[in-house]
Amino acid sequence: MTTKRIAVISAGLSTPSSTRQLADRLTVDAVELLRERGHEVEVQVFELRDLAHDITNHLLMGFAPPKLEAALEYVSRADGLIAVTPIFTTSYAGLFKSFIDVIDPQALTDLPVLIGATGGTPRHSLAIDYAIRPLFTYLHAIPTTTGVYAATSDWGDGGDGVRSLPDRIFRGAREFADLVERTDRSELVSDPFNLDRPMGHLVGGLAGE
Repeated sequence: MTTKRIAVISAGLSTPSSTRQLADRLTVDAVELLRERGHEVEVQVFELRDLAHDITNHLLMGFAPPKLEAALEYVSRADGLIAVTPIFTTSYAGLFKSFIDVIDPQALTDLPVLIGATGGTPRHSLAIDYAIRPLFTYLHAIPTTTGVYAATSDWGDGGDGVRSLPDRIFRGAREFADLVERTDRSELVSDPFNLDRPMGHLVGGLAGE
């Protein structure tokens, strides 16, 4: 029986947040599907708001404090990533992008990613395909075909959105479980302590790029 490591990142800013709620529901379905297929599953959830100061310091100084370092290492060695962000001004949250920016450039290669997003209105659902999916594709990750968007109305007590959201969550989770099950990243994970960026990037911000 193999153990699959799943990293979950939630970029919600409030407590509680619909972003974390969506992340939890995606995780529950994905874990259940993997366990039904005979896999042990280890899950670690990272609330990015708790890492916000560390992320900023890393961007400025080039070094990750211990708490952020642990999160980056777990993501880099995961078998799958569930990434959920609120949509602000038609795109992913700045905190979400900043976290992606401090991940080692090679760490997401061939990593299955289940994308989730939340927002006030259904029209922002397009951000998954024009903003978030290209970001992970650029980093050579493997996003699921289905990205799951939840508008405010999807969390209500009636209407088509409420009935369809569980279906979309399950469809995305099933695609994610399929990818995680057949993807082997054991030879691809990078050394989190390998300083493969220009020294100017490490000690002087982004000036070296």
